[in-house]
Amino acid sequence: MPEAPKLEPLKFTEQFRFLVGNLRLLRQETEAEAILVFPEVPVDWGKMKKILGDEKVIVCSIKSDYLSTAVVHGYGTIHLHFEGGTSIYEKISHAVIEAVADGLIQEGGCVLALYSALDPSHLDSITIFNLSEHLEKLSRRDLQQLESSVPLKVLKTVVDLAVDIGWEGREGKPIGTMFVVGDTNRVMAQSRELCFDPVKGYKRHERSIFDTKVREGVKEISQLDGAVIISKEGIVEAACRYLESQSTATISLSPGLGARHMTAAAISRTTSALAITVSQSSGTIRIFKNGEVALRIESRQRTPLVWRDFDQDRPE
Repeated sequence: MPEAPKLEPLKFTEQFRFLVGNLRLLRQETEAEAILVFPEVPVDWGKMKKILGDEKVIVCSIKSDYLSTAVVHGYGTIHLHFEGGTSIYEKISHAVIEAVADGLIQEGGCVLALYSALDPSHLDSITIFNLSEHLEKLSRRDLQQLESSVPLKVLKTVVDLAVDIGWEGREGKPIGTMFVVGDTNRVMAQSRELCFDPVKGYKRHERSIFDTKVREGVKEISQLDGAVIISKEGIVEAACRYLESQSTATISLSPGLGARHMTAAAISRTTSALAITVSQSSGTIRIFKNGEVALRIESRQRTPLVWRDFDQDRPE
């Protein structure tokens, strides 16, 4: 098997130094809390620290060795879990939520992202990312409570997938569906096959939701009846499952929420899993925990993804 080509390290050109100079001025103007750096090649973090000075920097990468060397120089780190083809917006969004959950940054204000848009060996682009728009009412406490049963990186990926389904539908038609994430053994014990399971027989790495192709496949599966079961590691364990939780009689939800939401609430109460529903009529995403709606997301608004509290659920 041929060896992977060796990546050239990040180039510290005069243009890069000029860009960093403007980055520091921009951070002062915007009062940004931190600079998120997304390297795609090895970086001499000692040299980077001389250029950036005492700026608060958080290094975000899928490469654990990039992070370990950044830690040595006092930088915060976020380990991304994405396959190739992921947009920079998705990477920034994931990094921001992880950073808030880990207490590296606060919910308000903004951060600056420094990344490679044209050439992996150069950090050549800057984006201002307003947390107030992206996280709105979602607090660090909310994030940590949700992360208690399912790792945040898995939850975020499944929710983004649900938002895509709520916004796009399939073939121009709105669809409703449900994902159940975590506590897989108990969830499987409280469910049964509705029909042939479309993910049966695939290898584990072929069912990872961090793979773009798998997420596209799940969008197709979501048109079928039944729930999609996903492990806390982000593996699609089963699809087209009928949930048989017996606790629906004790569930109390807002008027207008139907059988899918009732079942999602019930399975989240009888297990430690999180249930995520997509409403066919409105595209609204709801995350259920312990039998209640923990968060609601309006997917069909033409705004950045906003996580909302569950204070008022509209009838459907």
